[in-house]
Formats: sequence, C-alpha cells, structure tokens
Amino acid sequence: MFQKAVFCVTILAKEYKKIAFMNDDEIIKETEDETTADDVVFEPEQDNDEEAPQAKIKKLRDELKLVKKERDEYLTGWQRSKADFINARKEEEKSRIEFVKSANKEIILDVLSALDSFDMAFANKESWEKVDKNWRTGVEYIYSQLLSILEQNGLKQLSPLGEMFDPNIHTSVENVTVEKPEDENKIMEVIQKGYLLNGALIRSPKVKVGVKE
Repeated sequence: MFQKAVFCVTILAKEYKKIAFMNDDEIIKETEDETTADDVVFEPEQDNDEEAPQAKIKKLRDELKLVKKERDEYLTGWQRSKADFINARKEEEKSRIEFVKSANKEIILDVLSALDSFDMAFANKESWEKVDKNWRTGVEYIYSQLLSILEQNGLKQLSPLGEMFDPNIHTSVENVTVEKPEDENKIMEVIQKGYLLNGALIRSPKVKVGVKE
C-alpha cells in the first residue's frame, strides 16, 4: 500500500512540474488533446422500431391469407359433401318412388282382369237386368269403389267410344263399314277398355274402327 501511494505522489509531482513550466495556450491545447483522445465514439444504432411493426403486420396478413384459404377449402368441401348428400337423398327418394310405382303397376295389372270381368257382366244388359236388383246394386257399388281406389293411385280408364282412332293409343281388332264420311276412322265400338297409370299407357283399349266403303 505504501509503495502504491509513493508511486501516485511521484506521478502527480511530475504532472505538476510539467504544467508549471507551460503557458496558458499550451495547457489549453494539452487539455483539448486529452479530451479528444478520451472521447468515445458511439456508433449510431439502427432503429428497428419502424421495421418491427411492419414485419408483424406482414406476418399477420400472411397468416390471415392462410386461414382464409383453409376456411375456403373447408367451406368448399362442406358444400360439396352437402350437395352430394342432397343428391343421394334425391336419388334414393326417386328410386323409392319408382319402386312403389313399379309395385303398384304390377298389382294394378293383376286387378285389371277383375275390372274386365265387371265390364263384361255389365255389357250384357239383358242378362244383367235379370239379376236381383239389390244384388246388382251391391256389385255395381263394389265396382265403383274399386275403380275409385285405383284412380286415387294414378289409374285412369280409357273408353274412347266415338273418338278418332289413334294407333299410338288404340289397338284396332276389327274394321266396321260405315256410310257416313264423318264416321270414317272413328272408333265405333270398345271391345276392351284401356288404362293409363300416372299418365303412362299400361294397356291400350281394343276397339273396332269405322271404314267407309
């Protein structure tokens, strides 16, 4: 400790002696040189305060675009799945309706023979009139009730007496000679009634067609 104190005193004495023999201008210059030598030069730091928010905004925008893209993909996929589901339900319903129609058609075709039996009985008026009135009334009621039920299920009876013959609808089984010009190609007699089911022809009526000599 004593040696350090002696050393410091020696240095101060030298400096005092140096200053003692300098004039004012030299002292000022010496002071300025020391000050300049001791100045610390600070490099200006780059200000990132403005760049940081811009980078964050860009990052957020990129993330937002990605989220929107994913949302659109999910939405498109959901809409496609929904459309596929709706179409599948429609196809299923259509198939069910077609199946029911087909089943109804087969049943109704089997019932047509029973309707033909009623028609043949009613056609022979002389014999039909001889039947007991109460029994006849009951049979006629059963026939009309059966026909009404079938009509409610899409059946329509075709009895084209007096209409013009149409080969797309009617089946000619016989030609009948007529005298009047207006009776030519006209249906003069219905041998067997025809039927439409839901607007589609399931059996054409069998008829006799007028032909002029």
